[in-house]
This record gives sequence, structure tokens and C-alpha cells, in this order.
Amino acid sequence: MTELELKKQEKAQKCANELYKSLIKRAEFAPRGTCPVELAGAYIRMCLAQSCGKCVPCRIGLNVLYELSEKILDGKGSVDDLALMEETAKTIRDSADCAIGFEAASAFLEILAGFYDDYISHAQHGVCAAGFGSIPCTSLCPADVDVPGYIALVKAGRCADAVKLIRKDNPFVASCALVCEHPCESGCRRGIIDDAVNIRAIKRAAVEGAGKVPVRRCAEQTGKSVAVIGAGPAGLTCAYFLSLMGHKATVYEKRLKTGGMLRYGIPSYRLPDKWLDSDIETIISAGVEIKTGIEIGKNITLDELKSKNDAVYISIGAHTDKKLRIEGEDARGVMSAVELLRSVGEENAPDFTGKRVVVVGGGNVAMDASRTSMRLGANNVKCIYRRRITDMTALADEIDGAMAEGCEVIQLMSPVRVETDGEKVAALIVKPQISGEYDRGRPRPIESGEPERRIECDVIIVAVGQDVESEHFMESGIPTRWGLITANSKGTVVSRDGGIFSGGDCVTGPATVIRAVEAGKVASRNIDTYLGFSHKITCDVEIPEPDYHVKCACGRINTKERPESERKNDFNLMEDPMTQEEVLRECARCLRCDRFGLASLKGGRKPQW
Repeated sequence: MTELELKKQEKAQKCANELYKSLIKRAEFAPRGTCPVELAGAYIRMCLAQSCGKCVPCRIGLNVLYELSEKILDGKGSVDDLALMEETAKTIRDSADCAIGFEAASAFLEILAGFYDDYISHAQHGVCAAGFGSIPCTSLCPADVDVPGYIALVKAGRCADAVKLIRKDNPFVASCALVCEHPCESGCRRGIIDDAVNIRAIKRAAVEGAGKVPVRRCAEQTGKSVAVIGAGPAGLTCAYFLSLMGHKATVYEKRLKTGGMLRYGIPSYRLPDKWLDSDIETIISAGVEIKTGIEIGKNITLDELKSKNDAVYISIGAHTDKKLRIEGEDARGVMSAVELLRSVGEENAPDFTGKRVVVVGGGNVAMDASRTSMRLGANNVKCIYRRRITDMTALADEIDGAMAEGCEVIQLMSPVRVETDGEKVAALIVKPQISGEYDRGRPRPIESGEPERRIECDVIIVAVGQDVESEHFMESGIPTRWGLITANSKGTVVSRDGGIFSGGDCVTGPATVIRAVEAGKVASRNIDTYLGFSHKITCDVEIPEPDYHVKCACGRINTKERPESERKNDFNLMEDPMTQEEVLRECARCLRCDRFGLASLKGGRKPQW
């Protein structure tokens, strides 16, 4: 009889596992500026190495794709080779025996479509066509903030200069220090070694260490005036930079307070009013005039604003809610997340003491509504989502935070109807779902065949999206699509006589704060050009030289939050700041990609825009 032995991990397999871990890290924090054609070739080569070699399409076909990629990289390829690559990939996809082959081929077809201009450029000119971003964190920041620069300044103890440097591209320094989704961290090269630098926390350290920092001197007055509609982050950013350029910027706001969704959509336990107010005071100090309680279409029309100003920027945000479109949705006790969060922002919050609350949705707004409900005294909060928790669009930290505070997240349940007791909510009827085929990057939920379930509740909060109140602008000839204002990538409303610009949530749909800042910044530059000028926004701050020492692996320092049992009972800021020692340690983890790596060869920082 054959004897058996306990399995031992072979040395080679252990080494291979470590290589795969390293590969995953390098892929996750892939450097910006990598040649797309070379990257695609490396991907196909890896897939080929994983092929068992049994079927011809996978064994031979993937090798053909790799050889053609190398041929193009060597400058010996032609446009005809691209057609052959596409045909080969389709053949592999349709005839390979297993997922190794057809998934690799399917991915390559997406690669070919996404990098097509680069393949053409390599075939014809031997160079990439893609834009080059040599500093990953800066190129991933929508507003192009000089991240390594302000980290170096904070490390040197020059927090005021760090704030000045951030303001060169983003006037909402304090607000973003607390609520920015930090896309900059997703490509931080430090992740290849251990983990991304805690960039947002360092920004907060800069704000708290700087005190009050005056704005730079505005340019000489141009005599031009611009009306900005909407005092949210996009509108105020645009007005701020226009004012620095010497133009007269006047902001018209429907509500009595400024800030838009920063004030009326983000709870104060994440962004206290005093932090937001400090940013707005800075913007006003640059010469921006703000008129509140002015509704466009009621108190004044778009055409009147246009006749009185040289240009108009529309940034009205997305302040209305989307409906579930189910039976009983108009019952007493059903409200939108936008309505709930706005009432809290207006200091007119409902009392949920002892009530059972159900929140419908899976985004950050749903998490804010869930956590806010707990703070308003709810007995229990259930968040219902029709997909899996892993498919939720909310940040993982927000989901974990909500669950830690006692909110229950129930996945794979789709709302069917609202059950009422007279006119009042009694329960939400849901239908169990299972994950189906992928659609736009996530599995589509489909009915599981299980019977409906009844979730008893007193309040239902709908958090499934937001819409834009664009009716007056449509009537004024502003082009729209699905309720969103149509503008090009420069913020110009193209089908209208010159001088009308638009950006932010009213163009893109609900997005992040930093995206709104980007929209306002882009519009300010292009409005300045439209008005016949070419002003430069600069920041004359000297950046410290980097340290020349080996960067050994070092754990990331994460910010801490107040205990769950304490923070869920109030609206005070839940996140604690780093200590001074933690700030310096985290700053030291920055690899200074502005002075090393690709930036030392090409690109580097942009001292002005």
C-alpha cells in the first residue's frame, strides 16, 4: 500500500507566492506614465505563463498576441498587426477551453480598445500617445494639488506654507482635510513597499498647525464681472480663482447659508461647520461677493444675469432626491437622505428617538443617513442594499464605521413596496436577490426565487441618488440631458451664445468634493481666457530638499476615531488628529516622487497653472 506524507510547501512555490504578492502590490500602486503597450505585453506574458498548454487557442494564441506586442514595441509593427491582434484575441475568447484563455483574451480586447491610440502611435511613430503623469499622487488628484510638496513642508514645520501651496489649486483646504476621498493615495508608490502614505491626515495636520493663513494678493482689477450660480464647492472655487485673477466674482445662492452639499449633505460629525466656515471666510477674503436667498428663475433670471455680467458660471449642484418608484413611497414616514441631511444642516433635525429606521442605498450618502439616524436616537437602523456589501459604492471605512456604531447592513435585498398602517409607514417589503452577470464592473442583482420578506419600521430613508433642479435653465435655452446640464470638458456650454459655463454635480451628477473643486478650477481658467486674459496662479514657496536615506518598510499610521459607544451619541467630530510624532513619522514615509523616479527625468511639479 502506498504511504502518504504531510504536504510541505516547496521552496519554489513559496517563492512564487511571494512574487505574486509583490506583483499584486505593484499592480495596485502602478506608477503613472508606464507605457500602456509594454504593460499590456507583460500582462499577456503572465497569462501565457499560467496556461496549462492543453488547448491550442490559449497555448498558441496568447503567444501570438505577445509576439505581436513585442513587434510593435520594437518599432517593426504596423497598423495591420493591430487588426491581426484583434482577430486573434476574439478567436481565443470564443474557442479556449477554460477561463485562463478566454478571460485573458477578453481583457486584451478591452486593453486594445482602451490603448488603441497608443498602439497606433507606437506602430507609426514608436512612442506613446498617452499623457504623462510623473508624480502619481499629484496626477491622481483631480485638482492637481502638489502633494509631495506640502508633505515636505509639514515635515519641515512650515504648515502655513503647506496651506498656501494647497490653496494654489484648492481653496477648500480644511474641508478636504476631513472629507476628501483621497484618490491620491490609490497610486502612492509607497504602497509597493508597505502601504500608501496617509495623505489626508497630513493635510489636516497642516491646517491645524498653520492657524489663519491670509490669501495671496489679487491681480490688478480687470473691470470684468462674472456671476456664479451656486455657493457649493464648484461655484466657490471658481469665484475664488476668478477673484485672484482680478475679475469681480459674485455668487448667487438659493439658500441662506453657503457651502452647498458640504454643509447640507455631509453631517457635522464628519465636517463641523467651523471647518467649512474657515474655508468660506478665506474665499470671501479674496474679494468674492456672496448673495444668499436668491433663487434663479424666481428672484432673477439667467438672461438678466448674463446681461449684467461678462460671463456666467452655473454650479447649482444636485440637491433633489431620486425616487424608488415603488408602491407606497408617498406614505408618511418615507423621506429622502437629502431631506434628512439638509434638515440636520439647517439645525431642524427630526427626532428618531425609539424609532426603527430603514435606509435604502449603498453609497456614502446612505452611510451618512444611517449614522445620522443613530445619532438622532433611532432604536435600530437597517441599511438595505440590492447588491452585495462588497459591491457598495460607499468607502469601506464608512461601511465599517456604520456597522461599528450599530447599523445593520442587509445585502441582496431589493425594495418591492412600502406597507402602511393607514397613511403611516409600517414595513418595507423586500425581495431577496442573488448576484448575476457583471454589468458596468459589478454583478447585476437578479431575483433569487425566494419569497418576499417584511422588515418592520417606522421611518424609511431613500438614498438611491440625487437629481438637479435644471428646469429654469432648460427654459432659458441651456442644453440638458437626463436633467444634467450639457457642458464640454472645458466647462463651456457649447450650444449657447458665448459666456455661459457650467460644472460640478449639475454636469456630472453627484460626485466628490475634490471633483467639484476641479470643475471650478478648470472653469475659472477658461473663463479668464474667454474674457481675453491669461493670468497665472502661482505659489512662491520653496520646497525643502528630500532626505537621502534608504526607505525601509514602515507601517502606515492610520487616524483613530472616538469610541463607537461615545461618538454615535453626538454630532461632534468623530476623527481624532494625529499626534506631532505620528505626523512626522508619516511625512517621513513619503518617497518624494517629485524629486526621484520618473519626475527626475520628465515632468515634475507644476509651479503655476
